[in-house]
Amino acid sequence: MRYLEITIPEGRRRAVLDVLDDAGVDYVMSDETSGERYSDVVRFPLPNRAVEPVLDDLAAADIQDARVVVVTAETVISEEFDAVRDQYSGGGAKGQRTSRQVLRTKADEFTPAFSTYLVMLLISAVVATAGLLGDSPAVVVGSMVIAPLLGPALAASIGIVTGDDDLRREGFVYQFVGVAVVIAASVGLGLIARLAGFEPGGVDIVVVAELEERVSPNLLSILVALGAGIAGILSLTRGFSEAIVGVMIAAALIPPSAAVGITAAWGMDGATLGAFTLVVVNLLSINAAALVTLWVAGYRPQGLFEVSPTRRSTLTYATIFGVGLLVLAAPLASVTLLEFRTTEMEASAEQAVAAVLEDPQYDGYEADEIAVVLDDDYPVRSVDRIVVTVSSQQSSPNSALTDDIYTALTDRIGEPLRVEVEYTVSEERGRQSDEQGIIDTAPEP
Repeated sequence: MRYLEITIPEGRRRAVLDVLDDAGVDYVMSDETSGERYSDVVRFPLPNRAVEPVLDDLAAADIQDARVVVVTAETVISEEFDAVRDQYSGGGAKGQRTSRQVLRTKADEFTPAFSTYLVMLLISAVVATAGLLGDSPAVVVGSMVIAPLLGPALAASIGIVTGDDDLRREGFVYQFVGVAVVIAASVGLGLIARLAGFEPGGVDIVVVAELEERVSPNLLSILVALGAGIAGILSLTRGFSEAIVGVMIAAALIPPSAAVGITAAWGMDGATLGAFTLVVVNLLSINAAALVTLWVAGYRPQGLFEVSPTRRSTLTYATIFGVGLLVLAAPLASVTLLEFRTTEMEASAEQAVAAVLEDPQYDGYEADEIAVVLDDDYPVRSVDRIVVTVSSQQSSPNSALTDDIYTALTDRIGEPLRVEVEYTVSEERGRQSDEQGIIDTAPEP
């Protein structure tokens, strides 16, 4: 529920009261005594759903110079108020739809001062970079919690549909600057880590699980950002928890941006391109989802007190977001298809190896692990080899088994492959074992 106070310009009292009487609003009025060009002050409660249509009717009554204050009301005890609530609920659910006028204010409130915004993003970038380098999901989540991205991520779309050019411009500027700050900070921290000789596990930096999933994104990555945009708008329009949704939006932007900086510091151009593609896709997805959600929820470009926007800008931005997503979806679709193919290939390889080991001559051999290894050509990778780990008590590789496994895999999968068979030798001593790895590579096709 809302409580409105309108300071009426001189000569417009009758126009305002006619609108309120037609809406069945129970109001109180007093004289305005400040000596300015206002004559009266009218105060009245409204259900949330009634705020927008009543303000639109007042705008149509040509009172653009009026001062309007909207505050939250806890409880209203009035038969007239109950009648107005039933009228604007259409006989259905009461609902908590926020008016366009209040929505713009809320979007602005969730956008912090620019200096505070930069400081918080720098802290978030440091935490995210540390979490990615250390392969710590908990630390990465911490970086999302402190990132103030809810307001900027939604302000642009709200500004578009409400015709507020300043809010739209501020939303886009905050988003672009925020991503740039996180990337720049991550590049600096990545260079420091590299010069200090820090490299997780002594292996390729992208092998870190928290990084790998962000440098080669798939189509499922879009769903996170789309969900964040939809949930963000619903949190502002329906009163859901904004803090939780803010974390979701940050999850789509902060870690990928930090991944761009880290891979750039390590000089991995392909991985950097993959992570940057994910950042751009997520930005487009959040804005597109927010814009469409606002449109579906009824926040259309129409008359407001300050501006009377057309539909053209909304459709233009929706087209830009949609085309951008379609263009960038192509490489993501390739990665998704590769993942499906890899899963299918692993299943076929397991069946082929199991069939080979059923031969009596290979008694005592067991398949420990079968893995499809991809190359390092980020972001769109391809299958490099299949690694089969076989355990036995033999002290040397079995060339015949290696050849049979290679033949079975190529026949089952139907294409030439590079197959690497790793033999794990175990010697049982009581209840203890000593293991040693021996690798035998099948001949190239």
